[in-house]
Amino acid sequence: MSGFASTKDLADKQVSFGELGPGLYGWTAEGDPNSGIVIGDDSVLVVDAQATPAMARDVIARIRQVTDKPVRHVVLSHYHAVRVLGASGYEGAEIIASDVTRDLIVERGQQDMDSEIGRFPRLFRGKESIPGLTWPHIVFHKRMTLWMGRREVQIIHIGRSHTAGDTVVWLPKERVLFAGDTVEFGATPYCGDAHFTDWPATLAAVRALGAEKLVPGRGRSLMNRAEVEEAIAGTIAFTSDLFAIAKAGVAKGATLKQVYDEAMAAMRPKYGHWVIFEHCMPFDVSRAYDEAQGIDHPRIWTAERDVEMWRALEQGSSMKSAEAQS
Repeated sequence: MSGFASTKDLADKQVSFGELGPGLYGWTAEGDPNSGIVIGDDSVLVVDAQATPAMARDVIARIRQVTDKPVRHVVLSHYHAVRVLGASGYEGAEIIASDVTRDLIVERGQQDMDSEIGRFPRLFRGKESIPGLTWPHIVFHKRMTLWMGRREVQIIHIGRSHTAGDTVVWLPKERVLFAGDTVEFGATPYCGDAHFTDWPATLAAVRALGAEKLVPGRGRSLMNRAEVEEAIAGTIAFTSDLFAIAKAGVAKGATLKQVYDEAMAAMRPKYGHWVIFEHCMPFDVSRAYDEAQGIDHPRIWTAERDVEMWRALEQGSSMKSAEAQS
């Protein structure tokens, strides 16, 4: 078994299925990837499919507690395996993604699948039921509107942040936003494929929508404007703090390991209580260091690169990942 911090996280999470408004729900699970549910006049839309068809079935079971309408659409907020590989569990649903997200699946979907299955054994229990990569049926450029009867659903490629293809689902009348991993709450942003320079402007665009309720990528549903703002501000603070450390380190010629040690010392007091902090930080610092060096297009994570990076940064740590790997 690999030594990633996430491989030690094997306890089942408590799922919450909270109502954000009539026919609008957040499926959240104590810091695991969230899903959103939009019930229209005749059908249901799901935001983010979960990691496996088995996990998708749990989402469907919750939906069936409140409606018998068919799930006709699944929106992918981005391409990461923990979000998309459960899509086949929504039989007959059309998969919607931004054009940039589809391009990223073409470029790195298989490597990401192999990488994430190695990082998150609990989320990928039942991985043998995954038929392969998830491919969208419908791609859009910048934004599209889906009318679910009288309910307007805006699907917006909001900008580069967590990935280059980040997409949010916005209910303008209800002022409810399903934000994907552009926004986290009480959960460490995963930045291994991020665009740190762009992330604050993307969050400014999220803020400008004026959501009164928001489902983040990880963390509980946010039920008022103050909570929404707290989550946005917290995500900006984490990503900005980390990128500032990386830029300063690169400017003075520091190694990746030196920047990592400095970032952990500086950020653990403020953010160390957020879920998946120990897991995310090696990936986050690696990408921040690359971007600070001028690498705009994130390097592809492979299972082999994951292990190499983890050994280099966590050598001698309390996690003893090198011994676990050898």
